[in-house]
Amino acid sequence: MRPAVKTLLATAAAVLLSLPAPLGAQPASWRDVPTPPLKPFTIVKPVRVVLPSGMVLLLMEDHELPLLSAYALVRGGSRNDPAEKAGLATIVGQTWRTGGTKTKTGDELDDFLEARAAKVETGSGVAASTVGLSCLKGDADAVLAIFAEILRSPEFREEKLVLAKNQMRTAIARRNDQPMQIASREATKLGYGADSPYARVPEYATVAAITRDDLLAWHRKYVHPDRIVMGITGDFDTKEMEATLRKLFGDWPKGPAVTDPAPSVRTAPARGVFLVEKDDVNQSSIHLVHLGTDRKNPDYFALEVMNEIFGGGFSSRLFSHVRSDKGLAYAVYGGVRSNWDYPGLFDVFLGTKSQTTATGIDALLAEIDGIVATPPSADEMKKAKDAILNSFIFRFDSREKVLREQAQNEFYGYPPDFLDRYRAAIEKVTAGDVQRVAKMYVRRGDLAILVVGKSADFDRPLSAFGPLTKVDITIPPPPGEKKAAATDATRAAGKALFAKTVAAMGGAARVGAVKDVTTKGKAAMKTPQGEMEIGVTAVLVFPDRIRQELQTPMGGITQVATPAGSFVVSPMGTQDLPGSQRDEMLKQVRRHPLFLGQKGEDPKLSASVGGTEKIGDVQAAVLDLSYDGQDVRWYVDPASGRLLRASYSGTGPGGPATVVVDYSDYRPVDGLTLPFVQEISQNGQKIQTVKLEELRVNAGADPKAFEKPAPKPAS
Repeated sequence: MRPAVKTLLATAAAVLLSLPAPLGAQPASWRDVPTPPLKPFTIVKPVRVVLPSGMVLLLMEDHELPLLSAYALVRGGSRNDPAEKAGLATIVGQTWRTGGTKTKTGDELDDFLEARAAKVETGSGVAASTVGLSCLKGDADAVLAIFAEILRSPEFREEKLVLAKNQMRTAIARRNDQPMQIASREATKLGYGADSPYARVPEYATVAAITRDDLLAWHRKYVHPDRIVMGITGDFDTKEMEATLRKLFGDWPKGPAVTDPAPSVRTAPARGVFLVEKDDVNQSSIHLVHLGTDRKNPDYFALEVMNEIFGGGFSSRLFSHVRSDKGLAYAVYGGVRSNWDYPGLFDVFLGTKSQTTATGIDALLAEIDGIVATPPSADEMKKAKDAILNSFIFRFDSREKVLREQAQNEFYGYPPDFLDRYRAAIEKVTAGDVQRVAKMYVRRGDLAILVVGKSADFDRPLSAFGPLTKVDITIPPPPGEKKAAATDATRAAGKALFAKTVAAMGGAARVGAVKDVTTKGKAAMKTPQGEMEIGVTAVLVFPDRIRQELQTPMGGITQVATPAGSFVVSPMGTQDLPGSQRDEMLKQVRRHPLFLGQKGEDPKLSASVGGTEKIGDVQAAVLDLSYDGQDVRWYVDPASGRLLRASYSGTGPGGPATVVVDYSDYRPVDGLTLPFVQEISQNGQKIQTVKLEELRVNAGADPKAFEKPAPKPAS
């Protein structure tokens, strides 16, 4: 043995010998390790000050670090939005800070705050809107002054409103991409009612209707000191901070009385089974829902324990039985949810593979029956209470967290000692209490069962669980320009102009014989960093396959969309395309002039002349086409029949857009005459120019080019 090893072993032995001998037998299992009782947990109380205007201030000193944070709750949120302007409060929250004040633009506020490593942020929720700040102690006076100015006199500048509306339109366009998001949204509608403010969602039309005057009117109506609770914590002296806040807000007059009507919720449960058909997934997202209760309910604490036993954590019945024992769940949870001042939902969620959808619902229903019929064991009660009380301490491990919770209690009218009573109230809950509230608040007969998934792959039809309703999640299109009503005369003229345009392309026979189109060229694209040129190769197979290959400075990107599936291959690997992007690519195939040109005798095609418009030097005839749900407007040279421009409503990276494609540089291709240059604009802004180097028809697309690559084996 080497000397170094001998020395190491000798040292280890000496250390072991120096350790104290065990005082008694070691526990045989972790279950036998004694758990000491929780130490007393004291909730620090803030100093409460009420200004003459009714504004409530909660001040809590915390001298651990030289920091300051504040949090103002304003009574007004999305539940106050008019139905025709759904999304208003959300846009208020986004532009309240970014839109600046009367003395500073949002960009100037950015510079001011960034120079001080400070933040002032705004947002909106269901019942309340918020303005918050954080800064260093030395910058407190300057940042508080900005905070007060934003709270009292925001400007909501137009350019930030435009940006916020664009972001919301993007969110609307993509809201059907993620199955779990669809499931949560539609389950909320079933729980509250689709027309309830608690379930209402913004649409293109409601967002388009929102103006800067609406934001200013919202602020005038809701933002008054008697509708605000403000908490502030940090390294300050309470008396000095109170004086500072009185100086900032003391002259702010109380606002007019505003009656906030109680938002509606459904009075009768939406019993039955509801399906959102989504054929591009291999998993089902399942919700079982009915109306729940609020936190002011005396049974709130018993429900907290019941929820933990039923579906709250790793030891819950749902997790243990449905996920661990039966192997049916990617994710599973559930319980009777409660909100501050309006009902939550009883909601049970399961994510499972398509082939175990019905079996998964069976398992959920069995657990729902079980929580009502079978009282919790002593072990379940202990684990649930321990989990709740231990997490309670970590929820409030800083004075800032404590103050935020106390500000919420103040705002929603809860007693000042609500947090103090929480622990004792949980400890008093008995197994009998849990079974009593389960029987009262878990109502299997009221359940709505919602499934988002591919029904063709389900193990049993959903109708086995009750009357089946299919849910339409189609996104209503944005408001566009209204077309004049077609008449017999405009339809006759439209049919003639359509035939002339097809003749200019090469004639009905040659156009009708086109099965696929392959193009290769360069695209000059406008980007925030300037113009960028990329190589583009595209293969379109009528009626429903497309492959695009892009050669970018960042590497090659291939996108493929077919009814069977869609994917993108990039330097980051292979991923599925979002559903909205797949749908837009397939629409691109069906908007192609050659595809539409083949539908002259199809009764699903309608064509109507809609006036004229100047395109360059040509007074073009406007031809409105509609085919199988696709609306396209062609602008045609009436003399030659040549297609000069097409426009349609599409969806781009920034959401919905009016897309305009200008065609030029027509050349002969296999008896056809087709454009080799396309200039594309969205919402009036030119985004790219595509110049083709090669265009072939009926080149014979390889079917394998549309198949998703197999995953590479792990190295």
